[in-house]
Amino acid sequence: MRLIIRDDPTAVGDYIANYICKRINDFAPTPEKPFVLGLPTGSSPIPTYGALIRLVKEGKLSFKHVVTFNMDEYVGLPRDHSESYHTFMFREFFSHIDIPPSQVNILNGNAEDLIAECNAYEKKIKDCGGIELFLGGIGEDGHIAFNEPGTLLTSTIGSSLASRTRIKTLAYDTILANARFFNNDISAVPRMALTVGVATVLDSREVVVVVTGLRKALALSKAIEEGVNHLVSWTLSALQLHPWALIVVDEDATSELHVKTVKYFKSIEFVQDEVEKTQRELKARGKITEEQVYISKIKEESVKRITDSNLGLGNCRNSQNPE
Repeated sequence: MRLIIRDDPTAVGDYIANYICKRINDFAPTPEKPFVLGLPTGSSPIPTYGALIRLVKEGKLSFKHVVTFNMDEYVGLPRDHSESYHTFMFREFFSHIDIPPSQVNILNGNAEDLIAECNAYEKKIKDCGGIELFLGGIGEDGHIAFNEPGTLLTSTIGSSLASRTRIKTLAYDTILANARFFNNDISAVPRMALTVGVATVLDSREVVVVVTGLRKALALSKAIEEGVNHLVSWTLSALQLHPWALIVVDEDATSELHVKTVKYFKSIEFVQDEVEKTQRELKARGKITEEQVYISKIKEESVKRITDSNLGLGNCRNSQNPE
């Protein structure tokens, strides 16, 4: 697991957008082999979407051969409602880029058979070859999509690591948090949603999560500095089990982390920047191939896992090398 720290939400959005741009361009998608991208809604990814739109308008990125799958959608909210996730995605992102609408996939919260809708969504992801990169955000309790944790107080069981796309009753805290999008009218917030599962996210070849603001700081610290605790709390911690997870945060979101943890991850990025600069220079001179760059990245991850363990940050290590 890598933790990237930037100054503010704008800088976080710029970093993630450039990262996604490079991943798509390096993938070189075609109609026969599109880049499959998972996407979130909410306020956190808006700076990223804005930066991606700029890259498209500058001619540095194209979504013509990208297929997207959104994480979730409310149940019972009309598709054209101002707060439906379908409306959000087209308003904030899809209407401003060159993606064909036929390549956009968003769960239908008004389907006649919601269970069949969820099963079909999972099947379509599989038929597309799986998700290459899943971009996500988190709630204040560390939930990803609507995979909410349980609580010790209510003995409510949270979202299983094996969970797939399904119908989910929303936690009251989530309803309260989302009321701000419904003129602070709690009664107007839907009580149920369709959401991809924890396993759906973990099946992605890479997961990138944006975490910004003081209100997300506790969830970040629990996910980084403690063990996997997806049932009782902090669904974000499940990323410790993913072989290629990246969390990009602003300074405010690090306020609950230990100083040692922040210094450690900043030092890792300093070294990583040096390594990548050297690789770019060697590649430009024809002294290193793409395959050698890939092998080098795997070796770096192996060394970092050993270093994590020696520094007492064992929970931050990856469980295996990426395929």
